[in-house]
Amino acid sequence: MNFLLWGGQLQVYLIIGALLFAIGFFGFFRHRTLVGMLISGELIMAGAALNFMAFGRFRAADVVAGQTFALFIMGIAAAEAAIVLSIMIAVYRNYRSIETKDLKDLEG
Repeated sequence: MNFLLWGGQLQVYLIIGALLFAIGFFGFFRHRTLVGMLISGELIMAGAALNFMAFGRFRAADVVAGQTFALFIMGIAAAEAAIVLSIMIAVYRNYRSIETKDLKDLEG
């Protein structure tokens, strides 16, 4: 807890962002369904956005830079969610499952 004593609020945000990123990374490789992988990918992007916001707030000359990066990440996350959901609908229509182990025909 030494990082709290010397005014290190940036470190608190970076630790939380790193935890979000690590949980998302672990979940992405651990989940067997496409929905779980989608949620884990969103956690990865949330961790990255939090780190950009923290650096923008505490280190950048212009605070708007971190907010711009975070908005860009949110836009990418929304586009990714829309694309993945449409792919999941197409996969479910063809295979009647969204389990990744059932998608052996897609291996290249």
